[in-house]
Amino acid sequence: MNSQDYIALEEKYGAHNYHPLPVVLAKGEGVYLWDVEGKKYYDFLSAYSAVNQGHCHPKIINTLIEQAKTLTLTSRAFYNNCLGPYEKYITEYFGYDKMLPMNSGAEADETALKLCRRWAYDKKGVPENEAKIIVCLGNFHGRTITVISMSNDPDSYKGFGPYTPGFIKIPYNDLNELEKALQDPTVAGFLVEPIQGEAGVVVPDEGYLRKAYEMCKEKNVLFIADEVQTGLCRTGKLLACDHEGIKPDILILGKALSGGTMPISAVLADDEVMLVIKPGEHGSTFGGNPLASKVAVAALEVLKEENLADNAEKIGNIFREEVKKINSEMIEIVRGKGLLNAIVIKPKNGKEAWDVCLQMKENGLLAKPTHQHIIRFAPPLVINEEQIREAVKIIEKSILQVEQM
Repeated sequence: MNSQDYIALEEKYGAHNYHPLPVVLAKGEGVYLWDVEGKKYYDFLSAYSAVNQGHCHPKIINTLIEQAKTLTLTSRAFYNNCLGPYEKYITEYFGYDKMLPMNSGAEADETALKLCRRWAYDKKGVPENEAKIIVCLGNFHGRTITVISMSNDPDSYKGFGPYTPGFIKIPYNDLNELEKALQDPTVAGFLVEPIQGEAGVVVPDEGYLRKAYEMCKEKNVLFIADEVQTGLCRTGKLLACDHEGIKPDILILGKALSGGTMPISAVLADDEVMLVIKPGEHGSTFGGNPLASKVAVAALEVLKEENLADNAEKIGNIFREEVKKINSEMIEIVRGKGLLNAIVIKPKNGKEAWDVCLQMKENGLLAKPTHQHIIRFAPPLVINEEQIREAVKIIEKSILQVEQM
């Protein structure tokens, strides 16, 4: 079978809820992917930052194989010998009292929302069913009914109502609007992405997160950081919040927590928040399974052992410097932090970001548009200087080719 055969199968038998780039991948290693015909590509999406440690990292894969041969799932009806050590490791790693394990990033976001609401009723004294959570316009926290109720993107929410109430939507990176919203005494939390990824790698003003955190503290409101995409060394620090030296009251992790091998997510908080949830009030059949527990520890160890935060900082600076040198009218803005970056594309001759991505694919690099006019560039954090410079040449060549079409 060739690429078209596989694409035809998905088109016929799969739901049409994605619009993938027309490439069929069969192998991955480090920063590279190969399609079914054997063509090699740079991966500049990293499965939306789930593969920070690189494809098929030997340590993570070996850990997965060994545990898969021993015990994979018990449910939380029983204890297992992997979850406790994992909980100890990750809480000490990030400096929290407790961790609640889940699977997908959206599940972790839902968990954080439930924790925040219950805390509001049990600890803050908000009247039952009146708790509100402040969210930002342009956010992306997943695709569950409750999460899309926070969205202002019609592609996410249109046609899926009625929506979950209890959210106050304010502009991102706007402290004045946050201050107004915090005046409501029923506000329980502020849920924010330190950098808005799906919105097109929107980086807030320096000091925004710290000031927002301080404002939440003044009003006894929980600061909730969705670091599913921005965390785990992607932006040049272990967490994007670390750039401003703040510790969220609730921290949401996912994606690269497994090194891209399986769905693993986690919510971390101190006892005052975490212990408002009692037995039977929240959980997941697969959350905290032995296989995930072992894999997550290995994935976190790789981040430290290979100094991936430092590498993301160094290589990200090179990437932005080199891309800004490209002489093209189609490049409107280059922005990002660490190895989470984006180029805002100005259409020319009817050609847009999608056309640039198609041309990059032809030239051996894979990336994907977000919001039609923005291309996100997020390679695995194991990429080196020689590779990033070669990749930028491919990006330059592709943009200039599209410009001439």
